[in-house]
Amino acid sequence: MSENQYDLAIIGGGPGGYHAAIRAAQYGAKVALIEKDKLGGTCLNWGCIPTKALYASAHLVEKIKDAHEFGIEIPEYNLDFAKAVDRKNQVVEELVGGIEQLEKAWKNDVYKGHGKIIGGDINNGFEVSVEGENNAIIKAKRVIIATGSSPALIPAFNIDHERILTSDDILHPDFKTVPKRLLIIGAGVIGCEFANIFTRFGSRVIILEYLPSAIATEEPMIVKVLMKKFEELGIELYTSQNVLSVENTGFGVKATTCDASIPRDQTDSAEKSIYEADLCLVSIGRAKISKHLGLETLGIETDRGAIKVNKDTLETSVKGIYAIGDVTGGLMLAHVASYEGDIAVSNSLAGIGGFPVNNMKPDYTVVPATIFTSPNIGSVGYRRKVAKDMGIDVLMGQFPYQSLGKAKCMGEEEGFIMVLADKKTYKIIGASCIGAEAPELISEIALAMQHGLTIHDVAETIHSHPTISEMVLEGSESVIGKAIHKKGRPIHH
Repeated sequence: MSENQYDLAIIGGGPGGYHAAIRAAQYGAKVALIEKDKLGGTCLNWGCIPTKALYASAHLVEKIKDAHEFGIEIPEYNLDFAKAVDRKNQVVEELVGGIEQLEKAWKNDVYKGHGKIIGGDINNGFEVSVEGENNAIIKAKRVIIATGSSPALIPAFNIDHERILTSDDILHPDFKTVPKRLLIIGAGVIGCEFANIFTRFGSRVIILEYLPSAIATEEPMIVKVLMKKFEELGIELYTSQNVLSVENTGFGVKATTCDASIPRDQTDSAEKSIYEADLCLVSIGRAKISKHLGLETLGIETDRGAIKVNKDTLETSVKGIYAIGDVTGGLMLAHVASYEGDIAVSNSLAGIGGFPVNNMKPDYTVVPATIFTSPNIGSVGYRRKVAKDMGIDVLMGQFPYQSLGKAKCMGEEEGFIMVLADKKTYKIIGASCIGAEAPELISEIALAMQHGLTIHDVAETIHSHPTISEMVLEGSESVIGKAIHKKGRPIHH
């Protein structure tokens, strides 16, 4: 195989692309990975990781404020957001460097530039051009598109990247000043996480949400706990708000809204509300990055910017070309993109032949989700209403953190875990948790669900004491009336 000929070319080096490149190399494939910016994509550079680094600083502020309860007096401390940002930047830089070293260790060729498929077919291979720091024309037997998404630039919000910002702007390495007043449009995962962070650093935060509830995909009881915490923190949340416009006034921002129930053709005459702040963060929607990839030339089908794929193989309408992650418009989560990378690699290499790999089909039945507010939120599987709407007879168990010894010792008594099971089979069908280490607890439930375990299987598993993981044990026992540290229903057989 010549220098510029590969088994697999991957366009996009985010959590889908860089993961797929390493996985393919593990099977012995020769891989070209093309990335126009930094390896790690949105998740590592502009999303999951930098926000969690800032969250860690914000959470430490929270613990310092409560230190007196643990017998530690800290009469004076200074909040230095610029230093927190420097730490965040260092974390990102180190992780990006780690991925670069991993790709190098697996002998994957990383091309820095914009990748575009310029021709070819499944029988003769595909040609991909790279324009940027590394200009090249490479040939590959198969191609995976993993270009991801970017913040949607909604015209009505007049995003100017100066005072009206996207999440990319607010996570820029040079963004180091805490606004006195921060207006956030969108009370989804991103909006709520940033509200938590900037409130801890001293911003007065106002959130405007179109829907009747924040993080509307989560269990109402979970949302209720978070909203109580937001109220304690002074975060102002206004729901059912249709944001008609946002403008940069030169010295701040001004948002004009009306009630979301008013029809679009009547908003001009509707009663308006005005909200003002120093900066505005728009955290609504993401646009698929599918332009200028050569899709039209090859006839790859799209739907409103999302690349259409075969649900069983993740292959596009052009044989031999696959797509994964956000650009397909599916579940826009980094761990889903990585998972889909495995699927696309297995199917693409199986099609070539000669590699120790079998075809795989994606299964999205068990996909955990996390929200890094304080308290943390984790969930997996069905929500209670969805399960009931599907006709499932649901058994539900709950267990509060305040009844757990380890949580009490840690001073982490907020929240609860909720576990759902099918009454007929006792199989676990979902769980939601708000509280300390909630995302980690949900991982155990996800593993149980993936392998079809029942409530009894989890309840009969010895969990170390004292640990936060006992939340899963007691939450599962609660489903069948066996939780020891909570009075509940009689044992259910």
